[in-house]
Amino acid sequence: MPHHSVVTVPLAAAFAMLYARLVATFIGPGLSRLLLLAPALALLLILSLAAPLYSTRGTAAFFLTWLGEFKLLLLASGRGPLDPALRPVPFVFTATLPVKLLRHSPDAAAAAEKVSLPLLSSSVKVAIMVALLQVFHRKDQMHPYAIFALYGIFIYCFLDFLLPCLAALGRALGMGLEPQFDKPYLSTSLQDFWGRRWNLMASAVLRPAVYIPVRARLGAPAGVLATFLSGLMHEVIAYYITFRLPTGQLTAFFLLHSGSVCAERWCARRWPNARLPRVVATPLVVVFVLRTALWLFFPPLFGNGADDCFIAEFNGLLASLMDAGGRLLRLVGMAR
Repeated sequence: MPHHSVVTVPLAAAFAMLYARLVATFIGPGLSRLLLLAPALALLLILSLAAPLYSTRGTAAFFLTWLGEFKLLLLASGRGPLDPALRPVPFVFTATLPVKLLRHSPDAAAAAEKVSLPLLSSSVKVAIMVALLQVFHRKDQMHPYAIFALYGIFIYCFLDFLLPCLAALGRALGMGLEPQFDKPYLSTSLQDFWGRRWNLMASAVLRPAVYIPVRARLGAPAGVLATFLSGLMHEVIAYYITFRLPTGQLTAFFLLHSGSVCAERWCARRWPNARLPRVVATPLVVVFVLRTALWLFFPPLFGNGADDCFIAEFNGLLASLMDAGGRLLRLVGMAR
């Protein structure tokens, strides 16, 4: 794909969201608004395919094909994070990126502090990613589960670096944004991990779009199951990244976790005073999430040689950044 797609994809997504804002401004929630939003919904489905690289296709698919589609569907029904009363820039920012504007509340300032860009933490994550790229060169000498675990660490560092950067950009544009992660490695239960610590934007979108409507009609367990069936969207994202037919492993991963969350909630109701201490619960949660991810989540994304593209792209990006840094240092006279 030509390099100009790096510019045209974000521009096309921005125009689609501005069109959606215009529709929502003049057309009330309901079927008419949904029909008029159909062109934007269709465009988001194909835009990610125009991204030229493995990693950018995955990022675009997550931002646009998954979250963007759900946000527009919620907008069609008059719910969700998008409000046509927002100014164009905040509307496009929150529609195309996995961020959520802060609501005015006594806790807004504290939450805004959480999404500031911590220099030390970001530097550590970049250092970890650079070190892992060097380790990946020896991946053929490692057990597949070990390398998948390192890929998981890399993805977390990448997202936990990228999303605060986006939040910092939003703050520079005058927007207060909610954090996207809240130390998921400290989770005391699967419900705590998925609902309150991991990928909070996805939780904020799926809760009104899926969980609440299904729970109201079929009960809480059905709501949990339907929410975790978002694993089907992960199958779509995996196809966008690898162009390989779905294996069903990602869906199985989320179905397993949906059943586990339901069992966890049942046990909590059955034995309300039998909570495990944090020192025991947190390692159990981390081990369960990691073990099931190594088994079902990472193989469709990184198995069968797909990781070679991933590694090559990030190595190229790292080389470009180092070259640009060297040029900058030479420009300011700090290096020869």
